[in-house]
Amino acid sequence: MRIVVTTPTGNVGSRVVRLLLQAGGTPVLLLRHPGRLDPDVRDRCELVVADQRDGDAVVRATRGADALYWVDPPTGEDDPVAASARLGAVAARAVTENRIPRTVFQSSVGAEKRTGVGMIDGLARVETQLDATGATVLHLRCGYFATNLLGNLAELRQGTLTTTMPLDRPLPWVDPRDVGDVAAARLLSTAWSGRQVQAVHGPEDLTPLQVAEVVSASTGRRVTAVRVSDEDLRAQLRSAGMTDAQVEGFVGMSSGVRDDFVPEDPRTVLTTTPTTLASWVHQHLRPLLHEGRVE
Repeated sequence: MRIVVTTPTGNVGSRVVRLLLQAGGTPVLLLRHPGRLDPDVRDRCELVVADQRDGDAVVRATRGADALYWVDPPTGEDDPVAASARLGAVAARAVTENRIPRTVFQSSVGAEKRTGVGMIDGLARVETQLDATGATVLHLRCGYFATNLLGNLAELRQGTLTTTMPLDRPLPWVDPRDVGDVAAARLLSTAWSGRQVQAVHGPEDLTPLQVAEVVSASTGRRVTAVRVSDEDLRAQLRSAGMTDAQVEGFVGMSSGVRDDFVPEDPRTVLTTTPTTLASWVHQHLRPLLHEGRVE
């Protein structure tokens, strides 16, 4: 089975690759920087060095593919939604020209709204582009990644977790490795067809207050959730050098699912994955928060 994996060094992609190897396969890895791969992984895979924005290169890399795992990588372009749409066009072209039997696309909860959810609007565009091919495709609508906490290390070390969400608003939190488990299972299976959506909600929905409690209990460092305004976040992002389109794309991801939003795919045995936030925090975040700390 020839399975092509994009972003194979990412939090999800690296898990997909490992599982495909353990299943006895030789995945095809489409990436720009092969040096980032673990040598043991690199030697067991077929590598195609290419940029996903290069349509001709992607078509060549996916020729003869039985399945494709497609992730929109960050491009740093001024307009992230337009960038996703261009990547979606590349994916749709490859699926169509190579008649790829199964495609699994890493989307996000919120894409079902189609508009008004910041950068997620770009993922919604990709969903639409892949649907238009008429091919068999699965959109994995993922919850909020636990790894996003790694972007808040400085403030967490100061004992604060800031958010623009209401402090009592629950969201699905998921370990990216669990997304990789679902993706790999679907890539290896031939028992599904048509256009499908499957959310990946993690084990439970958590409010910002509960997330702060989990981080506190799992790390031994007291963390308090604090709500900030969209304008406060905009100012912070602009000071970090983001363009206006990038800022609005980032802010819109939370504001678009803030009020009365209910995921299209509900929490069921199919959408619930096992790794708790507490487990992830203890394994990955706790060591980082304790770096340099004198006990």
